[in-house]
Amino acid sequence: MHTSNTKALTLSTADVPRSERQGWLREVIGREYVKVEISPPADGALFNEMTIYPWEDLRLSAIRSNAIGIERLPGEPYRSDQDAYFAVVLLSGQYSLEQQGREVFLRPGDITLYDATRPHRIYCPRTFSKLIVSIPRTMLRDRIAGIEHCTALRIPGKDGIGAVASMFLRGSASQAGRLNPHEFSALAEQSLGLLTLAINSARPANFHLSRSRSLSLYRVKAFVERHLSDPGLNVESVASGVGLSARYINDLFKDEETSLMRHVWRRRLENCAKNLLDSAHVGHSLSEIALRWGFNDLSHFSRAFKQRFGCSPREYRQREH
Repeated sequence: MHTSNTKALTLSTADVPRSERQGWLREVIGREYVKVEISPPADGALFNEMTIYPWEDLRLSAIRSNAIGIERLPGEPYRSDQDAYFAVVLLSGQYSLEQQGREVFLRPGDITLYDATRPHRIYCPRTFSKLIVSIPRTMLRDRIAGIEHCTALRIPGKDGIGAVASMFLRGSASQAGRLNPHEFSALAEQSLGLLTLAINSARPANFHLSRSRSLSLYRVKAFVERHLSDPGLNVESVASGVGLSARYINDLFKDEETSLMRHVWRRRLENCAKNLLDSAHVGHSLSEIALRWGFNDLSHFSRAFKQRFGCSPREYRQREH
């Protein structure tokens, strides 16, 4: 017999006048999670509701939202109690996360991880729901070697340990209101253990990169992100821009089993794919989108896109809409 139910904090834009919702939501996210900028949906119908459960040393949040973009900019301050990693379980809709030059697209049930204090960008093109488990940085550092290399990786939620962790977290969230505080708290350590196993399963083989090589790779990827739209971007211009030799840069990308220019083409294609799904670009032609991201040969763009996504850009846009 339950003596009491687990207490939760629910915050919703529905309780705020429409004209104040964007400012209110930015303030609430900054207070409860970390300071970010938000981009409301193109139709202006901003809706976001979060239910937050304290969970021993963790926090579990269940979030429902309309389309939204969220970005944490470089140099933004954060409170010491916000020094955390966020594990995300997508429940419904579409979700993409960019951090440290990587981008991950989740399907419902999938899990990913990001560092709340470092620059990141989240984009959800339509209504979605997700869970967030906030984990203090020190707790994950103690459990996973090379945790800093594990952000923005997709952990599939349909099989293996990812499926077990995903189902456990979804079950914990769905039953949280029916459990008493003692029962709910007892699930926190098990959840962290399952997330640790799931993240370890996706940890890249190159996590042993030295700190200097890791920082160099991050600098190169950050430079690439700033110049993706430049069709003249090449190995020489990147090397000059970051002050490293072309040979050293390509050696860094060997640790990720790719090359600098393959990384550039992949990021351009992923940005084109994102624009094709974005209602804000519905009136833009394929060639406009391709040119925006540095492609100056439409036939090459179409071939590369089909190779990456399994269909032509036109088919991709029609299929997703």
